[in-house]
Amino acid sequence: MQPHCPPTDHGTTRLVLLIGLMAPLLAACGITSRMEPYKSTNAVIQKGDEVVVLARKQHSDHQAERNFVSCISDSLRNSGKGIKVRNSQQFEDRMYPWFEPSLAPLNTDDLGKLLDKPDVMKQLRKTGVRFLVWLDGQTDRVASGGGITCAAGIGGAGCLGLAWWEDDARYDATVWDVKHLTTAGTIHADVKGRSVMPAIVIPLPFISHPQHAACRGLTHQLEEFLTTPRGYGPGPNQHLG
Repeated sequence: MQPHCPPTDHGTTRLVLLIGLMAPLLAACGITSRMEPYKSTNAVIQKGDEVVVLARKQHSDHQAERNFVSCISDSLRNSGKGIKVRNSQQFEDRMYPWFEPSLAPLNTDDLGKLLDKPDVMKQLRKTGVRFLVWLDGQTDRVASGGGITCAAGIGGAGCLGLAWWEDDARYDATVWDVKHLTTAGTIHADVKGRSVMPAIVIPLPFISHPQHAACRGLTHQLEEFLTTPRGYGPGPNQHLG
């Protein structure tokens, strides 16, 4: 007598296979951060000194980068280290018209040339700003894959599949010492974030935010940069969930 085998549930089999395929991607979901600070002087912020954070104006997603500038400015202001941060918009108004979109620097070389102008430097010193932090970079979608299919029938509706994407937030923060008319150093940030959205009946997004992580990382490095003499360097790569 042949043994009786239960019928194969193809839906269950597909579900088990999907979960097995998802496991490695879900494990890889998260943030990987690399910070590379370099400081060329011993200049540190003193009582009464102010810092301003600016970014390149001619950016394809200017509003997103303005939000990034605000994130770093607010985080520095609330760091508990007593760092006085000038509002970026107020600073640009005081420096009118040099930081208007049509005249604003496109890169650090252009910024250096602008600060070499006597009229600009005279106007800058009147603002009370000691350190100018110039941000250049952006967050890009660098990879994506997978897919999700949704359908509706007599028994109900549901989705099945897996989608993933990876964003890369790369920024350079150049710190200018207004008092000594020199570049104090730079901080390079490269933060990658992988997001995953599996769908078993309903999509379940696991979203990473590399730009937020870049803001946190750069803020911490700027705190050290502004309060510590030359000699500190990058630590090991950080793996943030």
